[in-house]
Amino acid sequence: MHIQMNKHPHKARRRLALTYVVLAIASLATAESQARVTRFVVEVREPYAGGATFGPSGDFERLVGTATMEVDPADSLNNVIVNLDKAPRNARGMVEYTSPFWIVKPVNMARGNQKIWYAINNRGNSELLQRANAAAVPTLATKRLELGFSLVDAGWHGDGIPNANQLFPNFPVAKNPDGSSIVGPLRLEMLPTTDLFSRPLIINWRPYPVANPNTASATLTVRDRQDAPRTAIQSSRWAFGTCPTGQASLVATLTDVCLFDGFLANKMYELTYQAKDPIVMGLAHAVTRDIGSFLRYQTQDDFGNLNPLAASSAATGIRRAYSSGVSSTGMYEREWLYLGFNEDEGRRKVFDGVTIYTAGAHRLFANVQFAHPTFYSRQDANQDYTSNAYPPFTFGVTHDPLSGVTDGILKRPATDPVVMQIDGGLEMWQWKASLNVINGLGQPLPVPENVRLYHLSGATHVQTGQGLLVTGLDAGPPGVCQYGLQRGAPLNHTFRALVVAMDQWVDLGIRPPKSNYPRLENGTFVPLAQYRAAFPTIPGMTPSSLQNEVDILNFGPRFNAEGGLQELLPPAHGTRYQVYQARADSDGNDVEGVRQMEVRVPLGTNTGWNVRSAPRSPDLCGLSGAYFPFAVTKEARIASGDSRRSLQERYRTQDGFIKEVDKAARLLVKQRFMLEEDAATYSAAARARVVVPTVTMQQERAAAK
Repeated sequence: MHIQMNKHPHKARRRLALTYVVLAIASLATAESQARVTRFVVEVREPYAGGATFGPSGDFERLVGTATMEVDPADSLNNVIVNLDKAPRNARGMVEYTSPFWIVKPVNMARGNQKIWYAINNRGNSELLQRANAAAVPTLATKRLELGFSLVDAGWHGDGIPNANQLFPNFPVAKNPDGSSIVGPLRLEMLPTTDLFSRPLIINWRPYPVANPNTASATLTVRDRQDAPRTAIQSSRWAFGTCPTGQASLVATLTDVCLFDGFLANKMYELTYQAKDPIVMGLAHAVTRDIGSFLRYQTQDDFGNLNPLAASSAATGIRRAYSSGVSSTGMYEREWLYLGFNEDEGRRKVFDGVTIYTAGAHRLFANVQFAHPTFYSRQDANQDYTSNAYPPFTFGVTHDPLSGVTDGILKRPATDPVVMQIDGGLEMWQWKASLNVINGLGQPLPVPENVRLYHLSGATHVQTGQGLLVTGLDAGPPGVCQYGLQRGAPLNHTFRALVVAMDQWVDLGIRPPKSNYPRLENGTFVPLAQYRAAFPTIPGMTPSSLQNEVDILNFGPRFNAEGGLQELLPPAHGTRYQVYQARADSDGNDVEGVRQMEVRVPLGTNTGWNVRSAPRSPDLCGLSGAYFPFAVTKEARIASGDSRRSLQERYRTQDGFIKEVDKAARLLVKQRFMLEEDAATYSAAARARVVVPTVTMQQERAAAK
């Protein structure tokens, strides 16, 4: 647009102002005609947590309802969704679908902070499920409620089985133009924990039915471990169907698989078959976008139902909006941002800030034909599945020297939010977290100004208890893992502190703590061999020799960084990326990162890895970390051959231990990685349990020698 500024500047300015008004009205009309939430119905309204109060916002209520949405397949913001063009249309030419939602909000919205926190559920499991004792345990949800947020969640995992305790949407099935079923290959990994003859194609999720039940058109293989060769099972030795007692009991189905010789526990089976009727799973991203946008910007739906968070029928009153996702849902958020879904169809920013918990450098790849978003890649399962597949791995736009791709998760400055990502030690081992800051050739990469990366040293995956100070000194039982499981290194108090930091960053412009992540430049990221060589001597253990390796994967020509159709299964493997681990200190705890209480004042070694027991050794043990307690006395550690100092050598007395806890708590609060109330909890816990037995004079003399 160009308006000539002539000798009548006042008239020109009036014409310019009028032009902008017309454009604004046209833009508003366009936004109103775009795809959106069309109906938002609250079906249940009940007191939350038995009517408990949370801070100055008072008591909260829980709303349960259903949102009806529609998207325009022709809109450039939507056409990234795989098979959207093949989904059924309503009378307006839109693709329509529904999703249940839960909201926990102040009963009196005026007492809240007029902000939304959209806490995206993991596999349908929402923190907004009604819990009578929700006010009794300090969690992420309670901190957000104490701050006055309205919490929101809705179903996005389109292959879930609807039930009252989880959130799953109702997405359409894509069809060919003539109405026939779409057919394509699908690969499923099966890891039985007991011996059995038959099992569903996928457990606890809606399977994609078999298009051709002739096993000659499918492949079933078995192997002992992740890195062992696959052995094909003859097509005559298995069938599609159930057979609870063996071949004689076979009943043909399109959703089960029967192995006549039986599935053996702890073996790895892989089935590739021709599936049919793909769910339009990429609509998952539109759910979060459109419900988030509706609650932030719209006062009512198309049928006059009021936005339950709106201040009035004239204005929503919502000042800020945030979202967060944990684990697989953190991967979902990385993908959601990459695909541009923080821009709604009115071209407005949906969320001001996004917090991603424990996602490493993975994206989920829900936007795939025949997607089952429950699967993710790790070293010991689904290793070369899609979440391990494609760059970009970084938030900033960078050049990937192995693939030749120049790209980034955040590349839309007008609508990109500020982002915090918080990873533990597990994400370094299983989810290639080093690729957030290092490219495939081992060269360091910068972190954008609108991103903060935090590493929680040695933490296992989403451990949210109160830690070793409360639950005791000994590791939990190992089970299928070789080593004792972590009961400590919890993430909860750091998560809670960073909720406050995120809100202050967005709302007040107070910069959060600087990124605290290992770096190549200061030697705190090291290759696996160097990590193992420097690890302390601990009786009865050997540090892991494996990590989740990352190759360039080729799933066929119709699959790329945005998702698509996988036609080459298993994929072809290309160049391998260099993955790094956080360097350990003399105790075996990660030297860099936030270093929570359990690492600053350790009672043992916390690792982000564990190793499977036989017969799956030396594979990593799923999402389990390990804990190796310190010896109590110097004599005991020397006798066992432990190189780490004992509890008495470190703290001398219980009072010495308490002083170290208090000191660390003060420092964490100062650094804004712990809240005052959580520091008080740690101080009280240190005083409530004897960790360091009293040192006798005889022991002092022996130690002096």
